[in-house]
Amino acid sequence: MKRFSQLAVPYIVWAVLMLVMPMALIAIYSFTQQGNSIISFTLTLEHYAKFFTDPDFLLILWRSIFIAIKTTVICLLLGYPVAYFISGNSERMQNILILCITLPTWINMLVRTYAWIGLLSEDGIIQQILSIFGLGNQELLYTEGAVLLGMVYNFIPFMILQIHTSLTKMDTSLLEASADLGANKIQTFLKVTLPLSLPGVINGITLVFLPAVSSFFIPKLLGGGQYFLIGNLIENQFITAGEWNFGSAISMIMAVIMIVMMIAVRNIEKRNNGGEE
Repeated sequence: MKRFSQLAVPYIVWAVLMLVMPMALIAIYSFTQQGNSIISFTLTLEHYAKFFTDPDFLLILWRSIFIAIKTTVICLLLGYPVAYFISGNSERMQNILILCITLPTWINMLVRTYAWIGLLSEDGIIQQILSIFGLGNQELLYTEGAVLLGMVYNFIPFMILQIHTSLTKMDTSLLEASADLGANKIQTFLKVTLPLSLPGVINGITLVFLPAVSSFFIPKLLGGGQYFLIGNLIENQFITAGEWNFGSAISMIMAVIMIVMMIAVRNIEKRNNGGEE
C-alpha cells in the first residue's frame, strides 16, 4: 500500500498543477474586480450579475444548451441502432466495425471540422450532389444546421461506443429466457435489451452533452461567427475583449451547469441500478 501511494504522488502533483490550480485561479478571477492582483483583491459578484441581468448573454446560454440537447438527441437516435447492429455481429466483425467508428477520431478534431468547410461550401461535393437532383444553391455553410452537423459528426462515436459496451456486457441468456416465455423481438427489446443498455445510454448522453454545450471552435468554423455559443463568448472575453474576470465568471457558471448535469446523471444511474453504489 505504501509503494502504491508513492507511485500515485506524480499523478497527484500533476492533477494539482494542471487541474486544481487553474480552476482555483478562474474561481478567484470570477469573484474579483478587473485589474486586481491575486495577492490583493476585492471580492465582488458584479460579473455574475452582469451575466444574469443581460438578456443577450442568457440567450447565448440558452442557445448553447438547446443545440447541445439537439446534438445529444440526434446522436442517441443515430447511435443506438448502430451500436445495436454492431453488437449483433461476431466478435471479429464487431472489432472491425468499432475500428471503422473510431478511425476518424484518430485525426485531430479541428482538422476534421475544417474538412466540413470544404464539403459544405458552394463548390463542395455536397452542393454538387444536390445540384444533380435540382437542389443546388442551398445555403449549407455558416448555418445552425452546419454547426449541428459538425457536432453530431464529432461526438457520435462517444455515444456509439458507450452503448455498444453495455450491449456486449449484457447476459444473452436473458434474451433466450424472454423468447422462451413467449415474448417477440420487439417485446424483448423493450423489456430486456433497452433497460439493460441504459447505463451505456446515460454515459453516452453525458459524454456528448458536456463537450457539445461548451464547444467553441465548431460553431466558430462552421457557423462563420454568425452562430455565437457560450464557448465563443468565453473565448471572446479572454482573447478579444481582455475581460478575464467576466470570462472566468462565465466559465464558473458553465462548470456549475456541468457539475449539476453529472450529479443528475449519477442519480439516474443509481436509481437504475436499484440504489447500489
